[in-house]
This record gives sequence, C-alpha cells and structure tokens, in this order.
Amino acid sequence: MGFNIIGISHFTQLRYNIDKLKEVCTMIYLLEDDSNIRKLVVYTLESQGIKTEGFERPSEFWRAMERQAPELLLLDIMLPEEDGLSVLKKMRSSGAWKNVPVILLTAKNTEYDKVVGLDSGADDFVSKPFGMMELMARVRAILRRSGSAPAQSEYRIGALYVSPSKHIVQVGGKNVVLTYKEFELLCLLLENQGIVLTRDAIMDKVWGSEFERENRTVDVHIRTLRAKLDEAGDCIETVRGIGYKIG
Repeated sequence: MGFNIIGISHFTQLRYNIDKLKEVCTMIYLLEDDSNIRKLVVYTLESQGIKTEGFERPSEFWRAMERQAPELLLLDIMLPEEDGLSVLKKMRSSGAWKNVPVILLTAKNTEYDKVVGLDSGADDFVSKPFGMMELMARVRAILRRSGSAPAQSEYRIGALYVSPSKHIVQVGGKNVVLTYKEFELLCLLLENQGIVLTRDAIMDKVWGSEFERENRTVDVHIRTLRAKLDEAGDCIETVRGIGYKIG
C-alpha cells in the first residue's frame, strides 16, 4: 500500500509534550478508507493519549460530526461516496464546523494539488507515504496554535483590516475567508511590519520547528494568501533570496 511506518519505534521521543496535547485536544477524527493506514494512525495517536476515532466512509464521518465536532480532522482525499475535497468544502461552508483544523493525507503531492487543497480550506498537507513522527509533529503544530488565541491589536493597511482577537479579515470592508494557517501567516507578518521574515523563521512560527525545511509550503501559502486578499495582496512583499514582509 506504499505506507511508511518509519518512526513508530521512536514514540518515546514524542512524549515530552504530550501533556500539552491533552490540554488542547479531546478528540481527533480520521477519515481514511485504507484500513491499514487508518488502524495504524489511530493506534499511534491513541498510544500518545489522544482520543481518536477513525472512519472508512464519509457517511459514517458525517453522522459522528452531528454528535461531536473534533479538535482536528485528518482527511484522505481519495474516498468512496465523495472525495475529501468535497468533504472539506462542506465543512468550510458550515457555520458549526468551518473552524475545525484539517490536515489532508494524500498521495497527490504536486504543487498544483497542494494549491487546490489549500484553496479548498486545508490547514496542512501530509504526503503519502509518511512516517508517524512527521504526522505527530504536524498534529502537534496545529493543536498548539488552535489552543492559543492571545488578544492582539487591530491592523489597518490600505484596504486591509485585520482583527486577530476577533478572527476578522476584511478587504475594502468585505470579509475574507482564510484557512487557519493563512490567518496565522498574515498575523505573523502584520506583527512584524517592516521586518523581513525568512522562510525558516516563518516555518518555525507558523508550522513549528519540527516541520521539514526543504519544501515550498511557505511560498504556496503566500501565493494563495495574496490571491484571497485581492487588491490588498500587494502589501505582502517578496524580498528575493530572503523571505517576505509587510510594510
């Protein structure tokens, strides 16, 4: 099935911050039709003290969502009944579930596939085959950020208005819908106006230091963020060979 189980023998290395995970997470859902992958991921998460429920079909998942929304959804793209992107779009259009963080699990790992997933509302990607340590690192990064919401100032730059504490983004007075990662990235740039942030610095702040460096995650998110901000997207400047800044 092309699944990499490297990292399971290193579970003890992941225990150092498991108490934090328990504080912010009571339930993770996994929608994955491959029973071997589903069982392994559920076992991995539960062995770390994280309550996890796996589903083979979207119909089972939707019934569970009616009972309880999770703190995080791990979502496969290729599914029976309806594909993962359709599930994701339905969640993002739902008032009750639109803010649930989603990590896509997919064998489709081209830049185009990532852009489509991010535009549909995904917060992160994990390409198959993947190791358990990588998956846990990304889960930790998402849960750390979704569990903290410090009050911050409001920002106004031209047509752009951002209220981090209220989670509001507007351009020309019209609301803009961003994924969790896009919102975190925008706030990070605003908090450091006039300062050039390197790609590594952005990765550390938004995705966590465990995230692999040799990828185009930051560039893809900047591109989609600029597109969503429309006329205000030009306020995000590229500093060639270094990174990005606002102002």
